[in-house]
Amino acid sequence: MKYLLLKHYRGGPAPAVDFPPMDQWTPEEVDDHVRFMRDFAARLHESGEFVDMQALSADGAFVRHGGQGRPPVTDGPFAETKDLIAGWYIIDVDSWDRAVEIAGELSAVPGPGGEPLYEWLEVRPFLGAEAPKSSE
Repeated sequence: MKYLLLKHYRGGPAPAVDFPPMDQWTPEEVDDHVRFMRDFAARLHESGEFVDMQALSADGAFVRHGGQGRPPVTDGPFAETKDLIAGWYIIDVDSWDRAVEIAGELSAVPGPGGEPLYEWLEVRPFLGAEAPKSSE
């Protein structure tokens, strides 16, 4: 079953740890963060659970159809980065529980001072996958 793990710039049910935006981190802190993400992907690749990952720029906009013969309507980019997706992983695992376990591990990515961010990640099954079921 394939799952999308969405990493948000900020957001989630409740803030876990307050940290400054990445553009305020030291170069070493950014390097450590990116290294963790790449090493994490390499571990998933070795286990056969990795499909893809990408980091996303904070730039962008919402776009919708503007009507027949009219240009698309755009809104953004938004200064409130809590609503923006920072990046994503696609994983292929045996169960919902494994997807949640992987997301929990990824949540510990280091931030400022090398401390874990404890960030919220959104776990979404691909359409057509079984409904999420916990073994608990």
